[in-house]
Amino acid sequence: MPRPRAYAYGVTLGFLADLALGDPRRGHPVAAFGRAVIRAERALWRDHRGAGALCAAVCAGGVAAAAAGLSTAAGRARSPLPSVVLAAVAGWTVLGGTSLIREARATGAALAAGDVPEARRRLPHLCGRDPEALDADGVARAVVESVAENTSDAVVGALVWGAVAGVPGLVAFRAVNTLDAMLGHRSPRLLRFGWASARLDDLAGWPGARLTATLAALAGSDPNGALRAWRADAARHPSPNAGPVEAAFAGALGVRLGGTLAYAGRVEHRPVLNAGGRQVRTEDVERAVRLSRRVGVLALVTTTAVRVVATRKGRRR
Repeated sequence: MPRPRAYAYGVTLGFLADLALGDPRRGHPVAAFGRAVIRAERALWRDHRGAGALCAAVCAGGVAAAAAGLSTAAGRARSPLPSVVLAAVAGWTVLGGTSLIREARATGAALAAGDVPEARRRLPHLCGRDPEALDADGVARAVVESVAENTSDAVVGALVWGAVAGVPGLVAFRAVNTLDAMLGHRSPRLLRFGWASARLDDLAGWPGARLTATLAALAGSDPNGALRAWRADAARHPSPNAGPVEAAFAGALGVRLGGTLAYAGRVEHRPVLNAGGRQVRTEDVERAVRLSRRVGVLALVTTTAVRVVATRKGRRR
């Protein structure tokens, strides 16, 4: 079996493992990486961008180097099986689409049952938004926005970098995304130290966000509406990557996203995305989940095909 096909088979098995099992319940490698980031942050912290850049380089670079070493060793084996297994394990570890969907559906089920307090309690599992001031429709909107953004962060972005660089690309993207989640906050302590992690995540997430928005338009019920909202509203969003994704999901679902948000006592007034759409309702949570799953499958097919074709062309030259 040619090695590009070994990666394609392996990452597909990893995708299916995530679909069937979700994240590993114990000993998750991402949790171990998070503990390593905490230790590195304590050792390297200075109120300076350079110190934060060093921390990001050490953490993300170390993971990428380890994955590259394992990929090289697997590629030297006579059988393609080690390469398949490595890509499968990496894919299962990195991809988080099923856990995202489970949390979204659990919150949606609480809303459907009229249990808004339970829905508020579950919302922090999906995003950092303050749920206490949200009514049922506000919680539903937060879930839909989180599903949209995390479809890119937890699924498509990793698959894109896997297409570019194989297993090292998969795990490096997840490492960068985790660094941003842990260090990329605009708190007084991390404003400068976390700057590099946040900017690196913006850079790494750029192609995946655009592919996610494109696939949301293709897989949604209103492709023209998705493209129209993307063109009109994405650039107004404060995040260069969440903007296209959330706008495309809003247009595809025919709903309005954005507006006033609260994060840990801080209020943000964000632009409305797809202003011509209707207000988000509880049933839109399931619609967003289904769209997310379709986007993930299309991303898997697209990225594995691109890697196989590109690698074959590169070998012929």
